Amino acid sequence: MKVFWVFIYNVLCLPILFLCFILFSIFKKKIRTGILGRINSLKDLKQYFNEIDSYSNIYWFHAASLGEFYQVKPIIEGMKEIDTLNINIVSFSSPSGYNHAKSESIDLKFFMPFDFFWTISKALKISKPTKVIFAAYDLWPNLIWISRYKGVHTNMFAARIKKNSIKLKPVVKNFYKNLYGCLSTIYTITKKDKELLYEIIGYKKKPIITKLGNPRYDMVKKTADQFTIDHTHSVLNREKRLIIGSSHVEDDRMLLPSISNLINTFPDLKILHAPHECSKSQIEKIYSNYFAMGFKPRIIKEIDGIKLPSDQIIILDLIGVLSKLYWQGLIAFIGGGMSTGIHNVMEPAIARLPVLFGPKYEHAPEAEELLNSGGGFCVTSQEEFESKINELLNDKDSFEKSSLAATNVIHKNLGSSSRIIRSLIRD
Repeated sequence: MKVFWVFIYNVLCLPILFLCFILFSIFKKKIRTGILGRINSLKDLKQYFNEIDSYSNIYWFHAASLGEFYQVKPIIEGMKEIDTLNINIVSFSSPSGYNHAKSESIDLKFFMPFDFFWTISKALKISKPTKVIFAAYDLWPNLIWISRYKGVHTNMFAARIKKNSIKLKPVVKNFYKNLYGCLSTIYTITKKDKELLYEIIGYKKKPIITKLGNPRYDMVKKTADQFTIDHTHSVLNREKRLIIGSSHVEDDRMLLPSISNLINTFPDLKILHAPHECSKSQIEKIYSNYFAMGFKPRIIKEIDGIKLPSDQIIILDLIGVLSKLYWQGLIAFIGGGMSTGIHNVMEPAIARLPVLFGPKYEHAPEAEELLNSGGGFCVTSQEEFESKINELLNDKDSFEKSSLAATNVIHKNLGSSSRIIRSLIRD
């Protein structure tokens, strides 16, 4: 059956996937950028490894995009602390990850090579990694299969399987049984994820499956600790500001009419609106929507000292500062939940903000924890959104309870990074 899936993937699935990428690249600049990056990936690898002299181990980490990199970051930084001669190379599938991922512990970042048999073989021959490590998902079959053939240890950490995942369906399940079965080790987020993986793979000695948690909690906590705002101030001493983070067009359709109503109810309410894509067209669209409702928002492209101006409505045309700006808010709405899936809910949670988001949160276990603890709320309509904001702003006890619950979710999940680092070194 293994040979069957190798054949199907390489002869049927991969060529179709490649052709789709080429076709979509005609219309999508982001996809074109990714293709060009992949074309240059072998050259980038060869140039880097021709220049290095001495090292201990080479770890190839793969992250689909920026969100997954935040799971990788505490791991590579911990690995560097243990041995400064370790080489950490990090590949990305998405330009957003490649362009915005930053850490002094990255020795080389590059686009994931095309997953063709010959391309991956060449990449492994050039880099000679000690281990190939995938963050959460975005497994590339030929990279796994060829690594196994060459005797290279492969790992997936922060693994999660949804209870209604297509991976549990008969034919797809058989494919993933083969793919997961070729990994050396798998570290899951929860015990339930571990059980569902066994349901796919069966109870075998290999791969080794261990529940180690989600290192992204550690990354969020570390970032907050490095920030200079006085965290001891009560959250209630902040300005009454709603922060809309990483919003999509679908989120904005629901939010904007509600914001007009909420400002009528709470005249001192301020808004910071940060779209997921800071394109010129998206910024202009958000601005025109507010303007049509009678507001004159201010667009900011830079912030002096990470201090927000006093304008009632601010549109953020800036990347990389939102995690720090949450500390100047009272409540957060995180986008993506009305379309492709919610973005980072941990950054507002560590800043003690009750977090609202749309219904597409199945991929985010941290969102489920926020819901279960009372620190997060799923809203599916304008009415639900307005009702929850009204409740939080009118009921001090309800707000404080939600605020504390949101932060506690982060604190009780700390320590995963250390466990994963120890396991990667040991296994």
